[in-house]
Amino acid sequence: MTTTTADELLVDTARKVFIETCTFEVVEAAERDGWAAGVWEAVAGVGLPWVGVPEAVGGVGGTLADALAVLRLAGQHSAPIPLAETGLLAGWLLASAGLPVGQGPATVVPGSARDSLSLGGGRLTGTAFGVPWASAVERIVLLVEDGGRWKVGSIAAVDAEVERSLNLAGEPRDTITLDGVPVELAPTDVDAAAFERRGALTRVVLMAGALDAMSRLTLDYTAGREQFGRPVARFQLVQEHLVHCAQDAALVGIAADAASRAAVLGDASFEIAAAKALASRAATTATRAAHQAHGAMGMTREYALHHLSRRLWAWRSEFGDEHRWNNEVGTAAIAAGADELYPLVANGSDRRTRT
Repeated sequence: MTTTTADELLVDTARKVFIETCTFEVVEAAERDGWAAGVWEAVAGVGLPWVGVPEAVGGVGGTLADALAVLRLAGQHSAPIPLAETGLLAGWLLASAGLPVGQGPATVVPGSARDSLSLGGGRLTGTAFGVPWASAVERIVLLVEDGGRWKVGSIAAVDAEVERSLNLAGEPRDTITLDGVPVELAPTDVDAAAFERRGALTRVVLMAGALDAMSRLTLDYTAGREQFGRPVARFQLVQEHLVHCAQDAALVGIAADAASRAAVLGDASFEIAAAKALASRAATTATRAAHQAHGAMGMTREYALHHLSRRLWAWRSEFGDEHRWNNEVGTAAIAAGADELYPLVANGSDRRTRT
């Protein structure tokens, strides 16, 4: 029987590592330097980047549920490393094609309408935009169409010309240029749509973690900050902001859980689409409420709220924005028709096979 529950010992280990390494100062330094070597070494030292990747290709085993639980903690702690990219995306693609994963940080080419990559004679030429952490990783993995079928390509990052760029959170989202770079290729059953959904799932889980941390940070601040002789959390207007922030965090958390469970069990297209649409929306409404509850303190560089809010603003548009996934949900509802609408909402993508 397939389990959807993460290993508790693994989660406890991951939590301790993130608490010890992802301090305010470390996250700030990572934005300045483009890398957090200490965080990566600690996380890699206990195998967290390769959880959920089969041992046969160089991973550490474990389930998808395990990997997503670890990723959610990374979102809570604003971990400035390519955790999602290394295992859940690059590792997943490589494993699907039977290619070795390697032991260093890796990333993926998300795929942009501006990309101009072309394959010829086993070599890649062209430019790809918004590649996470390309300036810091050892391997770049991508999904390419070759001869009418999908293949996974793997190149050494040192073979790419990298132009550094940052997202709103100060995370590297680089431009890479390839000039006849040799690529290791192998066929896969993963297509572009499945890859986009997998990427969206990673962002949903990261955002669920960040929203939870933001809600708790806002509650703690307003409970401890006093004005006119009482905590600001007792003022009605502030309480309204707290409720909105907590509601968004809870809603996205539930949606992330549902999408994660569905992904473990099989087709999760509807759940992922709904969760990403909700998370992208909450990135606007929850951060607005949190910043309003904090007042001027929320705008200071020396306070940790911006580590969470800027990541939420950045992640909301990665692997499809709110409108992209709302359209997917609407399309699925129309295709299901009136008689299947409730089963679609209640049971999700695999509604016909669930009892």
